[in-house]
Amino acid sequence: MTNFSILKPKKVLFIATRQIGDVLVTTPLISKARELWPDAEFHFLGYKSKLDMLKGNPDIDQIIETSDRPGFGEYLSLFNQLFQRYDLAFVTQPGDRAYLYGLVAAFHRVGVLGGHPQGKQSNANKQNAWKKFISMHTVEVDYFTQHVIAEKLRLLEVFFRNPSDLFANPINVTPPIGEALTPVIASELTHAYVVIHPGPLTAYKRWPLDYWQKLITHIVNRGFQVVLSASPAKQDLQLNHDILSLLEPKVRQKVIDTAGKLSIPQAGSLLRAASLYIGVDTSITHLAAACNTPTIALFGATPPTNFGPWPNGFIGAQPYQLRARTQTVGNITILQGPGECVPCRKAGCLDRADSNSECLDLLEPTQVIEVVEKILERK
Repeated sequence: MTNFSILKPKKVLFIATRQIGDVLVTTPLISKARELWPDAEFHFLGYKSKLDMLKGNPDIDQIIETSDRPGFGEYLSLFNQLFQRYDLAFVTQPGDRAYLYGLVAAFHRVGVLGGHPQGKQSNANKQNAWKKFISMHTVEVDYFTQHVIAEKLRLLEVFFRNPSDLFANPINVTPPIGEALTPVIASELTHAYVVIHPGPLTAYKRWPLDYWQKLITHIVNRGFQVVLSASPAKQDLQLNHDILSLLEPKVRQKVIDTAGKLSIPQAGSLLRAASLYIGVDTSITHLAAACNTPTIALFGATPPTNFGPWPNGFIGAQPYQLRARTQTVGNITILQGPGECVPCRKAGCLDRADSNSECLDLLEPTQVIEVVEKILERK
């Protein structure tokens, strides 16, 4: 453990150069840092089109966008913009580029160090050596026992005499401010509805098509509308189309397909008014949880102990068990399929992005419907 630091930064840079979900899970860190340094100026660096999760965040003074694959000219421009402007940088992702940005931007750095999910640490240790050298404090990734929210918050350990104080009070994820829904979608919402987001970033996090068909049919028959959420990505739009094609006409009439037309802030508005949200392991599931919507998350290979949606108001560093067919904490219920290998933290059974995951194939709709009933009955 690095010794307690009395550093009082006036300008701080937070760096998260990954997906929108990775941006959202930095917000408890930012909120806690604001408590430490109420008068400091906070800036946030991330990829273009990945920063909508921060819209309206009261703790962020400026957002800096960069391409996920910048050319030489953009690098030069960004480095010139960042160079030694900050007293402290929080490198919240373990990638080399994120650390390079932190090195250019700030006089002091704290950062997350990557590892290997299968325990092969030798290469990771070599790659981490220079990152440790340039940092005043580092936190190592633990894919199975450390929640990503705790991982980010632990970057502040060096600024606390008693690091356990970081988890002594309720911890909350801050969602973006809402935006009005498009008039067409708003006009279609005529009564209580359930939001379903079936599309993950990768195929191995998918739940079978016919399972979605059975689940949606059940919810519609219970008297609720269903709103199908999707990103604008082609595979998400196609997935929603395939699910809709399986529905009987009477059921289909009660389903609204947002077809990737909602911004992240608009999705937040949709979720805040929903009776229930059901989704796979993806960023919108984390957004639903942050909006305090009753949330059912279908998890396969990913350990919920590492990346389960955070239940707002939870006190402590770990809300979840590694393996449980059903576990509920606050407004979040996580469902996992059977198998001693669950969660494996691999890319599906074949350990590649286009693989299936048997644990999700064996997560029956009846298990999900049982939890749906408990939540909807309370509604």
